[in-house]
Amino acid sequence: MKSPEQLSRKGYSFPAWIYWVFILGNMFLLLIFEDHFEDNEQNGVAIVFYFSALILLTLKWLFTQIKTIINLKNEKAKTELMHLQSQVNPHFFFNMLNNLYGWVDKDSKKAQEIILKLSDMMRYSIYDGQRERVNLKEEIVYLKNYIDLHKSRYLKTIDVNFNTQIEDGSIQVIPLLFIILLENAFKHGVENLRENAYINIEMSSTDNEIKFFIENNFDENALDSEPGIGIKNLRRRLELVYPKNHILTLESKDQIFTAQLNIYLK
Repeated sequence: MKSPEQLSRKGYSFPAWIYWVFILGNMFLLLIFEDHFEDNEQNGVAIVFYFSALILLTLKWLFTQIKTIINLKNEKAKTELMHLQSQVNPHFFFNMLNNLYGWVDKDSKKAQEIILKLSDMMRYSIYDGQRERVNLKEEIVYLKNYIDLHKSRYLKTIDVNFNTQIEDGSIQVIPLLFIILLENAFKHGVENLRENAYINIEMSSTDNEIKFFIENNFDENALDSEPGIGIKNLRRRLELVYPKNHILTLESKDQIFTAQLNIYLK
């Protein structure tokens, strides 16, 4: 991917000084040779020809400048998006590796299952997570693996319900989009509750829209006063990829947190 500096060096911009030198030079030549025209008709034809060429060159210059600005903005947005995606979920894998160490001696078969799921998740996060789009069904598998691995970490019982109504699993979305909301539900809800912890998830899709709803209970006394970067990260990614085509609503009331994300595809 080219940086804005590389785009400039590669000649994506038409130099403004060449354009203005051309204009001033031609105006000067027109004044010099004006007396050599035999009649007003020749003079008029020359002027029309000159200004027609001038208009065409002006349009070409404007088009080039607009194209350059668009290229630079697109490159900047792609770079920022890749940076945001690279921030998703790194500490989860470290936690799972630490948890895996305890399962090796305790239950080797369980440890093997965890290794396989963790390997699939890491592969998806590292490789598919860098793609511009993935199938919705791939995102769902990733979320389900995340839930299963989290369940293996706890000695306490947690109630996690994940219901889906997907018309077409091949719908394209940006990768690692929903995991932030699920991660928050575990981090701020399940992690801090000794009992009766729950997470309810509803996902549905049509050709035109994807809906993702998640609800969890939490202990307000255990909440971190410092806001995390997860939601801020998610909002920025949505602005970059789905500008004016998404709605994200968050609500916290009576020790229950809910999040609703609607993405409009057309």
